[in-house]
Amino acid sequence: MRTVTVAENAGFCFGVKRATDRLETALRDAKVGEQIYTLGHLIHNETYNESLSKRGVRAIDAEGIDEVFASASADTPVTVLVRAHGCPKETVEKLERLSLESPYFSWIDCTCPYVKKIHRIAENCDPEKHFFVLIGAEKHPEVIGIMSCFGGEKYVFSSSEEMELALLQREGGNLNKKTPVMVAQTTQNLGIWNKSQKNLKKLYTNPEIFDTICSVTELRQTEAQELSRRCDFMIVIGGRESSNTAKLYEICRRECGNTVWIANASELDASMLSTAQHIGIVAGASTPSDEIQEVYKTMSEMKENFEELLESQCLTLNTGDVVIGTVTHVSDAELQLDVGAGVTGYIKADQISNDPAFKLTENFKNGDKVEAFVIRVSDIEGVAELSKKRVDADKNWQTLVDACENKDVLEGKVTEAVKGGVVIIYNANRVFVPASQTGVPKDGDLSTLVGTTVSFKIIEIKAGKKAIGSIRIVLREAKRAQEADFWAAIEIGKAYHGTVKSLTSFGAFVDLGGVDGMVHVTELSWKHIKNPAEVVAIGDEIDVFVKSFDPEKKRISLGYKTEATNPWNIFKSQYATGDIASVKIVSMMPFGAFAEIVDGVDGLIHISQIAMNRIAKPSDLLEIGQIVDARIIDIDDEKQKVSLSIRSLLEEAADAAEAADVEEVVEEAIEE
Repeated sequence: MRTVTVAENAGFCFGVKRATDRLETALRDAKVGEQIYTLGHLIHNETYNESLSKRGVRAIDAEGIDEVFASASADTPVTVLVRAHGCPKETVEKLERLSLESPYFSWIDCTCPYVKKIHRIAENCDPEKHFFVLIGAEKHPEVIGIMSCFGGEKYVFSSSEEMELALLQREGGNLNKKTPVMVAQTTQNLGIWNKSQKNLKKLYTNPEIFDTICSVTELRQTEAQELSRRCDFMIVIGGRESSNTAKLYEICRRECGNTVWIANASELDASMLSTAQHIGIVAGASTPSDEIQEVYKTMSEMKENFEELLESQCLTLNTGDVVIGTVTHVSDAELQLDVGAGVTGYIKADQISNDPAFKLTENFKNGDKVEAFVIRVSDIEGVAELSKKRVDADKNWQTLVDACENKDVLEGKVTEAVKGGVVIIYNANRVFVPASQTGVPKDGDLSTLVGTTVSFKIIEIKAGKKAIGSIRIVLREAKRAQEADFWAAIEIGKAYHGTVKSLTSFGAFVDLGGVDGMVHVTELSWKHIKNPAEVVAIGDEIDVFVKSFDPEKKRISLGYKTEATNPWNIFKSQYATGDIASVKIVSMMPFGAFAEIVDGVDGLIHISQIAMNRIAKPSDLLEIGQIVDARIIDIDDEKQKVSLSIRSLLEEAADAAEAADVEEVVEEAIEE
């Protein structure tokens, strides 16, 4: 019985689909009179490009940009789409410049994110330290674009042997002056790439090698190799200009001699299939699904009963299939589904949602249609274990890819702390955040993040649908934005409520909300202090004001003491010349004693003002810490000095006593 197997990864890769989707969006949203152009063919598929031409989409080269720019006007705006393979750096810069010059000229970058990644690698190379090596086809548009991103010594090699020979001859065999940086064209043959890596490592002890082959390309090539080993006839569908289709043809041809390469169904000949029993079909990344379907249809017309074969394949459920089932039973533990083919499918709760609070009974009912990925099939038991999360993750993967390219800020929940970092779940996809990118201090407890919702960015997309994220970048950008807002609003005299962050011998550093300022030790108190700790402690919340600032040096001088807290002003508000105050003796000198009137203001009791009679020294009558009443006899505002007198009160008391005695004598005389 003849079998037909279609490769699971046949047809558009996400990079090509992304480009065609963006073109469709541009056509859908086009204004009346708008002209749509592609810079080169958007993808390498003749049939697809012919269909675009019929829809009015013209392909131009770099030399044609000036012409279409000149034609752009309010009545005929122009949009240019850069192909999935990308274009040279100077062309991108030109498009960007022209789009700024005219509101009627715009461009859309449809470069595949995997190709963009190689552009960044090339741009980050240092011409003084590195030379650049690319394994690929020198004339391919993708390669031309990549090579334009590096201005130093660079090479393109189509094979590992060519590379080894050229590098051995480089600079007379002096291989140690610069470090090689090696990348691969995204559609490069895995065998050639692996051999190139080995040869480079033989020549250099410190090469920097980046595995830049698209993950879909790797899967497609591996699948094509395995499928062609099992089949006696292979059909490779794709455009003649398509590099990845050419690689697929080479791989299939090597494993199965009876392999044909067709651009579309019209090239299919019934005689090709006459003796074949096991037919395999693969398609390049630029092959639309309708072309693959057209091949199906043509084979059916050749009376090969192709549709019947497809139907028989659908009746067989295999691990890795994506099926749509009908819910037949719901519990909070699992869903049961009818997936056809006499098989009952079930999806456990943890394969539907990562949220432990998610209730299946509240979100599903009998009769609901659910799309799921087949994890395991048991023909004996007639059951299949399914995963809805896997399908959701696949559907939402492109969101992460676009977020990486556009540097979007995303939000997700941290579900677990693992070795070396934490895991965030975003739209059913796992994002790994290395410890260094979490914002948690080195050797800090990463488990504190578990269960929290965080903002993050995707910083790298790796093969095998692996996403690397960073929380720290978002925190850093937020801090920079906060700092920018702060410096835009700061002015002399502005008051802030801050937190004491650290203390030094010369002052206190205060966090004003993401930006630090310093209160010098002389600004902390009106009294002389030796250490800031005498006034404030780390963690104290205090009110400060700006005395001066330098935006360039990021320095802010703060004031803490104010006129309202000036001890002299407090003293003046409470006392005047002639007032009596209770004062505390704080020090003694040969000429008198100093007494504290209010905190921070002392007055001098001259030795002549301590007693009514002459004394040898102040300590004859006074002692440190003693509280006495004294009259304020003089206030010197200019020098901020106060003179006190105990003697004045003693004399006043003596005069009063003498007056009382006289009055008593008079009264006695009157009575007599």
